[in-house]
Amino acid sequence: MAKFHNIQVQDIYKETRDCAVVTFQIPDELVSEFQYKQGQHLTLKTIIDGQDIRRSYSLCSSPIENKWQVAVKKIPGGLFSSFINENLKKGDFVEIMAPSGKFNVEVNPEKAKNYIAFAAGSGVTPILSIIKTHLAQEPNSTFKLFYLNRSVKTIIFKEEIEQLKNRYFGRFEIFHFLTKEHRFSELFNGRFTREKIQVLTDKIIDIPSIDDCFICGPEDMIFLLRDELNAAGLDKEKIHYELFTSGISEEDKKRIQKIVEHKVNGTDVTIIDGGKEFHFVMEDSYDNILDGALAAGADLPFACKGGVCSTCKCMVVEGEVEMKINYALDAHEVARGLVLSCQAVPTTDKVVVDFGV
Repeated sequence: MAKFHNIQVQDIYKETRDCAVVTFQIPDELVSEFQYKQGQHLTLKTIIDGQDIRRSYSLCSSPIENKWQVAVKKIPGGLFSSFINENLKKGDFVEIMAPSGKFNVEVNPEKAKNYIAFAAGSGVTPILSIIKTHLAQEPNSTFKLFYLNRSVKTIIFKEEIEQLKNRYFGRFEIFHFLTKEHRFSELFNGRFTREKIQVLTDKIIDIPSIDDCFICGPEDMIFLLRDELNAAGLDKEKIHYELFTSGISEEDKKRIQKIVEHKVNGTDVTIIDGGKEFHFVMEDSYDNILDGALAAGADLPFACKGGVCSTCKCMVVEGEVEMKINYALDAHEVARGLVLSCQAVPTTDKVVVDFGV
């Protein structure tokens, strides 16, 4: 069952012209449930024009700050981001699920680790949480942040990042890349490219010394960085990333079409959630378990419906499914039987999935 809590907005302000920072007042009785790790996100829900709209937003605050804060950049045509930037105000209530996500590594105060991070625009939100946490709790660790924006005025958390640089002088370095303003060094003009990454790994990043790398931004940027850093010698196991959204390529569309063609019509589906069972028969008009279950009246957790956030993950107990897209689960999780229900196409006459994972 999707468990949302009615949470009050403690504060809201504009960080940039099109980005609002929202702080939530978590009631004392929910503080334990809402404890989080750096890099995790909150799933928010509201009703807009009669529609149940849900979105996941990364926490930009650190667990050590004892606050719950997200930054929401307004997206043209974005229902939820427009609502937050234009209508939400201090004192309002928003329905929120407890924090989730795995875009992080464990903090170890006893170790001196070297981290690097790449972010674009509002992708800095989970990165900021990660940086603040590790620098504060690992006194001998270092961080380098490579941050892409359109212009200086659009840099989210510019002042806070500069304060971190001063506070952790010698341990935290920031490199700004701008696409709409000219910098003295050509290296820092425009987006990340293969050539720029090669310069960075040759002149600025000492690949053998890097313990972990974090990347958050658009899909094409993430995969370019992942592949080039790996080619430069950084183990893929050390590269952690979180997507904004999932773009679907023509190749993906063809693969998805083949998967959907494997769908068994009229599959008998059993949902196990919190020890209770919900039974329904898949309608032909739905190709994934989540949409089929919601149409049948089930109350299940979900957010992006794009194979990115993992809010709707479940385990296949019986039967078989094929996932159209998967950007959220790693190979070990898939091997255990975990799937994203929003992408899970049933390919057998009977499927049983358990959301209690």
